[in-house]
Amino acid sequence: MRASELRKLVIYEVFPRNHTEEGTLKALAEDLERIKSLGVDFVWLMPIYPIGEEGKKGSLGSPYAIKDYRSINPELGTFEDFKKLVEKAHRLGLKVMIDIVYNHTSRDSKLLEEHPEWFYTVDGKPSRKVPDWSDVYDLDYSNRELWEYQIETLKFWAKYVDGFRCDVAPLVPLEFWEKAKKEVAKINPNILWMAETVYPSFVKWLRERGFRVHSDVEMHRVFEITYDYDGREMLERYLRGERSLLSYTDYLYVQDTLYPADYVKLRFLENHDLPRAAGIFRDELRLKNWTAFMFMLKGAMLIYAGQEYAIENQPSLFEKDPIPWEKGNEEFSSFVKKLIKIKKSIDCNDQRVYLAKEGIAVVECKNAVGIFNLEGKIGEIEIEVRGIDLLTGKKVESKDGKIEVPFEPVIIHL
Repeated sequence: MRASELRKLVIYEVFPRNHTEEGTLKALAEDLERIKSLGVDFVWLMPIYPIGEEGKKGSLGSPYAIKDYRSINPELGTFEDFKKLVEKAHRLGLKVMIDIVYNHTSRDSKLLEEHPEWFYTVDGKPSRKVPDWSDVYDLDYSNRELWEYQIETLKFWAKYVDGFRCDVAPLVPLEFWEKAKKEVAKINPNILWMAETVYPSFVKWLRERGFRVHSDVEMHRVFEITYDYDGREMLERYLRGERSLLSYTDYLYVQDTLYPADYVKLRFLENHDLPRAAGIFRDELRLKNWTAFMFMLKGAMLIYAGQEYAIENQPSLFEKDPIPWEKGNEEFSSFVKKLIKIKKSIDCNDQRVYLAKEGIAVVECKNAVGIFNLEGKIGEIEIEVRGIDLLTGKKVESKDGKIEVPFEPVIIHL
């Protein structure tokens, strides 16, 4: 896919254990029609593999502490259930992406049992680079036999799915990803590769401790899409009151000049590692403006299941904690559906993002202009614009080069 097509993608993240009361792949399959009706392109399944017992967090453990890369967690169902889920998704016109967690395994993994020499060690014992990740041991990619095993695993899953979301991908050698991509293409040349790149502060922290970790710029050599954690770090500084909103919008310009011309960032307000957007932006108008603003930025867009209903509860990674769908906001869901439709209809491959005044962001694209009142401001902004608001269907036109700042987000088709 070309960058212009990738930037229109909307990816829907699902945590199978907590997506439904049953917490199974069969139950998830029953929700695929609703997910498809949102207008999304990909369903990304968080890890579906067996979870390790040793050192597990909580009563059920993290899905990122994987015991066996080549089988299905029996708590979720069977391999046949997985295949049926994928087949149904494909019939509906949805693509499926799975999580690839290659930096580490659980502390009682099949690989550790069979190949302890493939693991990173300290004083001769399996260990990890990040102390907080106490339920896993890191792999050591200086072992070429490990490369072969991991690539064969990818080729196995590539027969069924359409994309790989690669967990903390910069901690795995880029040379491995380059070879893996080349080899997987022999089985499925259309696999989409998405990297969970990391916060710049995390890159620096690891490098200061002597570990090799790749920058986002490097990761674009292999991956079509990388996480926008570099932008998120700037956004969080603003939300904490440490930086101005201008510092965040200015960083979007840095991304446009720092990365390759065909770069694609995964934009998001939330994911399984972050607080719910509805919990951060508790005012509904502010939530709507920030959501619409993020949708209009150049890049693919991520929705974490439940976000489309402005649900505040963030499911636990370690416990049975189903999404409280009954608390969902149907009006907000309709709003998100509109944003998805709009994202696919406008051309934002070349865009200018700026603050028309404090707290008011403007996104100018080839055939649309967005005005987003990110801080609930009152007053006028100077802008020449005339067109139809794609969110309401109403005509919008500036007078004498000015427009009254709306409280609701506005995306004007020119």
